[in-house]
Amino acid sequence: MSDAVRHPLFARFYAWLAPLEDRAGVAEHRRDLVAGLRGRVLELGVGTGLSFQHYPPEVEQLVAVEPEPTMRANAAKAAREVALDVVLVDGAADALPAPDASVDAAVVSQVLCSVPEPARALAELRRVLLPGGELRFYEHVLSPDEAGRRVQRALDATIWPPTMGGCHLGRDTAATIVAAGFEVRELRRFRIGPTPAAPHILGVATAPS
Repeated sequence: MSDAVRHPLFARFYAWLAPLEDRAGVAEHRRDLVAGLRGRVLELGVGTGLSFQHYPPEVEQLVAVEPEPTMRANAAKAAREVALDVVLVDGAADALPAPDASVDAAVVSQVLCSVPEPARALAELRRVLLPGGELRFYEHVLSPDEAGRRVQRALDATIWPPTMGGCHLGRDTAATIVAAGFEVRELRRFRIGPTPAAPHILGVATAPS
């Protein structure tokens, strides 16, 4: 479906970097992101599968969508190391490989920064969610201060997206989630590290019922 999404150098870099970030505290955010989930869940952009170990046993099945083939190969290895029922699939954010109203919850973690059209991705997530289903999100976002936003805009216009797997620094993801029709029920804002990607959000939104 989407193997045209290829970022092999970034995928290898991420496979090295992400475990270091987890040991520095990001693993706690991954746990918080999926805590309390149950039933059938879809995660868009699972990367190397670091989230798999944190899903609670009440999750009956995880539909794990990853379009980048190098990432997906690493995720397949991670899936074999957990008891969770993981169905790992290729798929694009704007055409999720799942029927309408087929999952109890959807999860996005550091992925809405890199999809070509976040609004379309969120529309697809609404489509596959059951009415009233939860969207769990953990994303780096637009800086709250003007100086930070200037740096993010400058990097987004030059080296950051092609170097970092299509990632964009200056997206106001919380506002985009609301504009897509979700109701944000919980929202935490915090910073991780000193980089231009430091501002983060973590929260829960619900699809219209």
